[in-house]
Amino acid sequence: MVQCEMCGAETSSPKTIKVEGAKLDVCSNCTDFGTEVKQTSSSSTSTKYSTDSSSSASSGSGQSTTSTSTSNSGGSSQRRSDMFDDMDELATDYDDRVRNARESKGLSQSELANELNEKASLIRKIERGDTLPSDRVQSKLENFLEINLSAQGSSAEDSEWSGGSSTGSYTLGDVVKRKD
Repeated sequence: MVQCEMCGAETSSPKTIKVEGAKLDVCSNCTDFGTEVKQTSSSSTSTKYSTDSSSSASSGSGQSTTSTSTSNSGGSSQRRSDMFDDMDELATDYDDRVRNARESKGLSQSELANELNEKASLIRKIERGDTLPSDRVQSKLENFLEINLSAQGSSAEDSEWSGGSSTGSYTLGDVVKRKD
């Protein structure tokens, strides 16, 4: 028996759902709270930084598509997209990539900002890693500096958290840190 990661109930056949980007093994009563995930053999790239890829022309080679569906009361399944499926992952070292590409072109931060029609303070914040570039700024940086800021080839699905298992030994309450 496996424990539902949402309500804690014992279940013999857990279903994997996606709730706000997090994959959880839940009982049949809790499947309505998210989007059911069909298991695929390929792993997707994932980092803690994500941006929308709709305006980025040069990204997308490291993506894999996950099929999702939800069960209706009639027993049929119908495709329902999850907003996180459409998001492109921003590389964790985006700040270093921008800085190295700018320096290799021999530009200062203010010169790069002028070329991109952005503020120099934004370029400084991006290079320090203090702020994530918007989709528009990411596209400008990628095109002008001829770099790719998308995450590619990440070996683990969640590189930040290595604990837990699919045996149901952990629940959501075991992982969350409360701020009291």
